[in-house]
Amino acid sequence: MAASTGTGWAQLRQQARSLESQTENLFHTYSQYASMAKLPASPCEDELRTESQLKDLFEKRESLIAQLSRLLDSEATLSSSALKQSYVSRHREVLQEHKRELQRLTAAISESRDRANLLSNVRSDIDAYRSSNPAAAEADYMLEERGRIDRSHSVMDGVLSQAYAINENFGLQRETLTSINRRIVGAAGQVPGVNALIGKIGNKRRRDAVILGAFIGVCFLMLLLLR
Repeated sequence: MAASTGTGWAQLRQQARSLESQTENLFHTYSQYASMAKLPASPCEDELRTESQLKDLFEKRESLIAQLSRLLDSEATLSSSALKQSYVSRHREVLQEHKRELQRLTAAISESRDRANLLSNVRSDIDAYRSSNPAAAEADYMLEERGRIDRSHSVMDGVLSQAYAINENFGLQRETLTSINRRIVGAAGQVPGVNALIGKIGNKRRRDAVILGAFIGVCFLMLLLLR
């Protein structure tokens, strides 16, 4: 009798875990409807079928948990009853969590669908009003164009402000460099012998340039003569 009871318990627990896995898989499918950007105006067949399958799984799991509880009561004197009781409690907790998750997803899908339908109805009312009132439609169009022009002007104002700021920054940098150059020239004039040294450096550069130019001229003449 104990062996038969143990076998029945193991089979029921295996079925309960299998149904929990099936529920998780269906939740993955059902949650996609809650995250859709554009829901259809009414639930599609797949959505309704998935929701119905989830509810059927809940009923089957409740039945299995009840069977596990009855089987546990029949062997309440066994030492393993405490561990099995924790298993039953855990299955019951997971079932309640899944029921709450289904309620949450169903409410989210319903809210998203109501919002989409409301926006669609508002757009339809606006289109109908514009079609029946051409003057109002023209006025709305002109207001929209005015708004776009104002936004373009704001962008251009921002670009011009940045250009003026950059130009002003360049001016400040130019003044800074001019001031530094004046300071360097003034400092060089105050140091004895600096001007003479600068003059000698300039003369040497000019002499080197004359020598290099003469050498290039001689080479050019030799090339002409060798031809």
